[in-house]
Amino acid sequence: MQETLNYINENKQRFVDELFELLRIPSISADPAYKDEVLKCADVCATHLKNAGADNVEVCQTKGYPIVFGEKILDKNLPTVLVYGHYDVQPADPLELWKKPPFEPYIEKTELHPEGAIFARGSADDKGQFFMHVKAFEAMMKTNTLPCNVKFILEGEEEVGSVSLGDFVNENKEKLACDCILISDTHIYSNEQPTVTTGLRGLSYVEVEVEGPNRDLHSGLYGGAVPNPIHVLSRMIAKLIDEDGHITVDGFYDNVEVVSDEERAEMNKLKDNPGEFKKSIGLKDIEGEKGYTTLERTSIRPTLDCNGIWGGYTGEGAKTVIPSKAFAKISMRLVPYQTPEEITEKFTKYFEKIAPDTVKIKVTPHHGGMPYVLPVATKEFLAAKQAMESAFGKEVLPYRSGGSIPITSMFEKVLGAKSVLMGFGLDSDAIHSPNEHYGLFNFYKGIESIPLFFENYSK
Repeated sequence: MQETLNYINENKQRFVDELFELLRIPSISADPAYKDEVLKCADVCATHLKNAGADNVEVCQTKGYPIVFGEKILDKNLPTVLVYGHYDVQPADPLELWKKPPFEPYIEKTELHPEGAIFARGSADDKGQFFMHVKAFEAMMKTNTLPCNVKFILEGEEEVGSVSLGDFVNENKEKLACDCILISDTHIYSNEQPTVTTGLRGLSYVEVEVEGPNRDLHSGLYGGAVPNPIHVLSRMIAKLIDEDGHITVDGFYDNVEVVSDEERAEMNKLKDNPGEFKKSIGLKDIEGEKGYTTLERTSIRPTLDCNGIWGGYTGEGAKTVIPSKAFAKISMRLVPYQTPEEITEKFTKYFEKIAPDTVKIKVTPHHGGMPYVLPVATKEFLAAKQAMESAFGKEVLPYRSGGSIPITSMFEKVLGAKSVLMGFGLDSDAIHSPNEHYGLFNFYKGIESIPLFFENYSK
């Protein structure tokens, strides 16, 4: 391993320079105006895989954006690790909140990143993280230390729900056959307390519509005599969570996993610090489900949040109307044994139940995903834990994340393999927000840890 580490240390600056090349490409999958840039990014990823030493590199067409595939098969009798990542990024809006243009990467030192952090859209989610795997693979290839087979699958639609990935995986089971999947699209608890993510919440995402009068009405002529859909929707949303932070949807908690006291105690070894948590997001106080710590609320408990609400006139100046319709987007994070289909159905029935007779209700389901858990006794988790402990020189703890990566459960169902969520970002990296960044320390630690994972897993 020392030879591999030496190669990494000798090429650190080049690795960052090549990452900058990727980050300059605005591969925004949600906006059709950037279609050519997304396609360009796929081609650049393919070139990097070829240069690193991968064989059979392809830019595979799908109904949406292409999937980049590459592999190195040393011996069919050796274990095979499938590395997953995504090259598409979130839109950069609002642009005025970025210190510098989002697709002109730069390095700046911060309190959390004294060695410097790479600021750019996609730096942590997920270009910086999947690129660690490409460079770690290159280091193993150049030093002839790759201990097992490896395959790569890089998609361009993760930020829009991985709409083509399921079909691609189902149609290419043999091509993608593997013993485990390695994903770096999560974060660690802190640089002082590294973690391996062992759980992800699932997701049910819906849009709701409340319709009142058959047209927008003059608020002077009709005000006080007709239902205002914005008022009705606001009251309905307020009824979804009670004063103890408990979700009121009928049957919402029926299938929620009961986490043992022992596992909760292990989880809280991560030293939940409410003061630091509040400070990091600029709050004087926090709230949530009664009886649970912040760590538990953001990982092992389901949630319901209004993500957006609109209706009526929101332009410049005044327009005194009672709107005909009001809308909201609502996401529900799910835990093991809940399914998006079950929760979407229960939410719809409950939302219709609490609606007054004065309005019409419409609930439109959007994308969803299943929760995922990697047991800590598995070979996959132990290989990741030991790799990161060697790289960081610290004890590595299991950590359940509050986010969702729906493809993990799909991979297990179709390919029959567990996913190892070995991410290296921090939750303060501002992914999906202005001034997204990724620490150089984290980038390099990832490149150092990945060959150790391959070595441990292959034994």
